[in-house]
Amino acid sequence: MREPELDLSPTPGDEVRTTTCYMCACRCGIKVWLQDGQIRYIQGNPAHPVNRGVLCAKGSAGIMQHYSPARLEKPMLRVGPRGSGEFREIEWDEALDIAAGWLGDIRTRNPDELAFFTGRDQSQALTGWWAQQFGTVNYAAHGGFCSVNMAAGGLYTLGGSFWEFGEPDWDHTKLLMLWGVAEDHDSNPIKLGLGKLKTRGAKIIAVNPVRTGYGAIADEWIGIRPGTDGLFAFALIHELLRMDRIDLDYLVRYANAHWLVVRNEGQADDGLFARDESGAPLCWDRARNAPARADSIDVNPAVVGEVALPDGRRAVPVFHLIAERYLDPQYSPDAVSERCGIPAATIRRIARELADTAFEQTIELPIAWTDAHGREHASMPGRPVSMHAMRGISAHSNGFHTCRALHLLQMLLGAVDTPGSFRYQPPFPKPIPPPNRPGKARQANGALDAAPLGFVHGPEDLLVDEHGRPRRIDHAFSWAYPLSAHGMMHTVIRNAWAGDPYRIDTLMMFMANMGWNSSMNTAETIGWLTDKGDDGEYRIPHIIYADAYASETVAYADLVLPDTTYLERFDAISLLDRPISDADGAADAIRHPVFDPATQPGPTPGTTRDVRGFQSVLIELGARLGLPGLVEADGSPKYRDYADYLVRHERAPGVGLLAGWRGEDGSLEAKGAPNPQQLNRYIENGSFWRSEIPESARYYKMANRGYLDWAQRMGFLGHGDPIVLQLYSETLQKFRLAAQGFGAQQPPAEHRDRVATYFDPLPIWYEPFEGAQIEDLPTRFPLSAITQRPMFMYHAWHAQNAWLRQIAARNWMYLHPDTGARFGIADEDWITVRSHIGAITVQAKFASNVQPDTIWTWNAIGKRRGAWRLEKNAPEGREGFLLNHLISDITPRGDYANADPVTGQAAWFDLRVHIERAEAPAAAASQPQFAPLELGTAGERPLRYGADLRRARALGDKP
Repeated sequence: MREPELDLSPTPGDEVRTTTCYMCACRCGIKVWLQDGQIRYIQGNPAHPVNRGVLCAKGSAGIMQHYSPARLEKPMLRVGPRGSGEFREIEWDEALDIAAGWLGDIRTRNPDELAFFTGRDQSQALTGWWAQQFGTVNYAAHGGFCSVNMAAGGLYTLGGSFWEFGEPDWDHTKLLMLWGVAEDHDSNPIKLGLGKLKTRGAKIIAVNPVRTGYGAIADEWIGIRPGTDGLFAFALIHELLRMDRIDLDYLVRYANAHWLVVRNEGQADDGLFARDESGAPLCWDRARNAPARADSIDVNPAVVGEVALPDGRRAVPVFHLIAERYLDPQYSPDAVSERCGIPAATIRRIARELADTAFEQTIELPIAWTDAHGREHASMPGRPVSMHAMRGISAHSNGFHTCRALHLLQMLLGAVDTPGSFRYQPPFPKPIPPPNRPGKARQANGALDAAPLGFVHGPEDLLVDEHGRPRRIDHAFSWAYPLSAHGMMHTVIRNAWAGDPYRIDTLMMFMANMGWNSSMNTAETIGWLTDKGDDGEYRIPHIIYADAYASETVAYADLVLPDTTYLERFDAISLLDRPISDADGAADAIRHPVFDPATQPGPTPGTTRDVRGFQSVLIELGARLGLPGLVEADGSPKYRDYADYLVRHERAPGVGLLAGWRGEDGSLEAKGAPNPQQLNRYIENGSFWRSEIPESARYYKMANRGYLDWAQRMGFLGHGDPIVLQLYSETLQKFRLAAQGFGAQQPPAEHRDRVATYFDPLPIWYEPFEGAQIEDLPTRFPLSAITQRPMFMYHAWHAQNAWLRQIAARNWMYLHPDTGARFGIADEDWITVRSHIGAITVQAKFASNVQPDTIWTWNAIGKRRGAWRLEKNAPEGREGFLLNHLISDITPRGDYANADPVTGQAAWFDLRVHIERAEAPAAAASQPQFAPLELGTAGERPLRYGADLRRARALGDKP
């Protein structure tokens, strides 16, 4: 028998182009192999600093994202009721005329009548700047719905944060704790890092109510009850303090442990730092028995004990307050064990392991360095304990303080930016808090005086009117949510519908699926989008929506602007936004069009698409509106398109969105005049740029003279002063004092108790609001319900991807077998899950990888029938479901948003539920079901790809 001929070294294609993946927020480098002008294969780019050639299922499935049947084809204008899916296709000139007409009227009348909110767009350096030029304060992106507790908790404490802006020291850590880490962010770098740890035998502890992904390979899983991570952290801190296993030398050198805090109860300076005439904070010098500047290097500072200042006031060091608070028996392992669901013995053991690793297994790198005060050090000692945390601790109404608690734990161990610990990624660390405050006033040209988002330093920076009422439609930067650095996307639609604090005219959204999974409660949100006033007009008059795909929200738009796929566009992964740096180097990247969308086949055979990248659309709209910075003096457009903007725009002299190959000849980095060939240089270099941090500057960045000077040259810092880690936050105390009646800016009466309670300068823990405000909670709603983002999908985008759908095309409600027995439920029974505002009926599945008082499901797999052009009986729309139907956007009392009181972060992990067995619904479909949307369908035939390429190759191989 003749053996088949095998090609043992097939060529992936006849052409390869490098760009940046957009299948999640990881932003890996990819090689796109083409054959006869079509994609044949996507592989990871081995030269890329993010993924070093590794590529996940999502990245490989980018082929099916590019060829998705759900792709939009032309601009559309609504002709039927919102939600009907009745549109007429229009040309781009008409679409832009309509948009410019609506927006032009607003800008003339009141720019704040535009609410511009974007989702997972990774273009905030442009969209935020555009909103500033338009003059609206009502701009935000996805972070308030997702991660602002993480960002604010870190930036107000360390000058950096977890998430994508810091990383464990993968090469040196010996003990890693993962707190609430899902698999959808930064996944390939984390997988590479975990591989290093497993190879070296380092220990990994996963703290999460559910054990999936990274937790599945952890050496130990701590199945914690949702919302109690802060208590667990405090119990560890309690034990470390009790055992005297803390790094006091580190705390004095790099943190404010020795700074004196005034104790003057009932007075305007109570809880503020004692300062000298120049404003410098003071410590108590034990050698001189007198106050001294806390940044002096020739003092022997006290860290405990009350002292009398020369003016008669009493003061204590910050560390004294820490010991006073966390040594309290309420934080002992025995006291918190039952609430956290963790045995007290386990808490004590982990505390001992942290101490042993940090203090008995220290490492020392033989690298000389000079600190910010000019002292030379022969080596870099390190505490090889690292931590990483994400949404699981962030998306709670106590998430801000939980994030701060984790940072406090790190600092007590001396484990921030030392060898073996958590490490900053450039452009972090930043001053604490970062210097950029949110824009408040409009200039003569109509633009805001600063970007709409920023960091509040005190009550004077809030966006409130003379009566203390919010100025923003989402209530961000108000007395209700003062430090809402990312805005509050989850409150926009309710407030716009209610006219609170005023009516808006136009809601413009980009890649924000607020009509489905990116809302707190889907049915309510749909109601607000479609509700009309007494005059018969929609309460939100105009909705402009830009997306590449026929998502659920498209049906509720008045004007639809079709975006490109990520292989048809330019994008900047900018150092001004969400860069791809790692701890050893600064980096940014671009996407560039592998294809011209006009050449790509449309979803319907024989058709082509007329789509444009939203960034270019935004720039053209800005020019049509005559926005400052987007037009020349004669009124002509300043930029041809987004690519032209990327090259020529300067945020400050010599500073643009891209840091590589600057200067007219491309010889400069970070700062320099625009280079007309800059994009070509990126493309030639694999679509990324990276600059190494000098070896002597890679650790102790907050106080390393080499790093501070390098960061200042690169434009990351405005000055080279050291950044002092803030165990105790004076910013928070300023708000507490305002609530107590001190200062020129004070909260209205209804907010005083709230601000005084939650703006504690030291981390606190409190019961999440939903649980605290429901009467008879253990009886009525005894279980927590949470979602996990799967490693193989990202938000709603990928549950329409033909290849990824083969991994999962529906979701289940997972519960522990013991939980099933407790409620009389068998594996694969249908169950009713009830919260304080609603109920869903879904199918249960037993899984032992969940804490028994918690149930969980995958997020965003469930789809509304008719959306995303899935076949009409697609399992995503039939058995799939959202937990969002059970989540309220306001607290049970109805007084505030269901959000963190400090930052406004959406608290969708606070959900409490009851479950009971149910009869299988008709047609075995989850409930509730919504009327199908009329957005087209792909038909019922399987969607395949590659047969023609294989056939052509086979024919071409024949002699």
